[in-house]
Amino acid sequence: MGFTRAELESFRDAVVPDLLPPPGTPLRLLFVGINPGLWTAATATHFAYPGNRFYPALLEAGILERRIDPSAGMTDDDRAYVRARGLGITNVAPRATAKASELTDDEVRAGGAALVALVERTGPAVVAVAGVTAYRVAFGRRKAVMGRQPEPLGGAELWVVPNPSGLNAHETVATLAAAYAEPARAAGVLA
Repeated sequence: MGFTRAELESFRDAVVPDLLPPPGTPLRLLFVGINPGLWTAATATHFAYPGNRFYPALLEAGILERRIDPSAGMTDDDRAYVRARGLGITNVAPRATAKASELTDDEVRAGGAALVALVERTGPAVVAVAGVTAYRVAFGRRKAVMGRQPEPLGGAELWVVPNPSGLNAHETVATLAAAYAEPARAAGVLA
């Protein structure tokens, strides 16, 4: 599946629904992206851009036990599988852009406040924010580093993990898998 630049641009500012287990089903680990990219908005699937390493890293870490190729959009079966694993996916800022740098700091801070409300409402055991810069801006933690954070978020244990975008060139699927496995263990998704 491919999109022309004009087709992708038509999804600018679109909102991608959160992928969350239904009420009453435990949410063990909530992954949080910065904001949807245009390809993600076009497919209504988080981390869908073909060069994104999110799902390959989840598979390598053992968080997922089967391959998911979201580039054409997740199937209903894929969504049900992710939810059944106790996983959820959302974003700090809801609107789709070509680059995260198009977001204003005010948008990111507002998204941080909305994220706290979502976490308080859904009650995940662990939250993993994928992107230290977005985390720093959203929560005013200018000196935050990767890893487990000293303070919880909305009652959940909080981790900051690397962004899986292909633009984050110094990370590999293997390093992302190792980073994502830590909060997954803390959440009881991995032994």
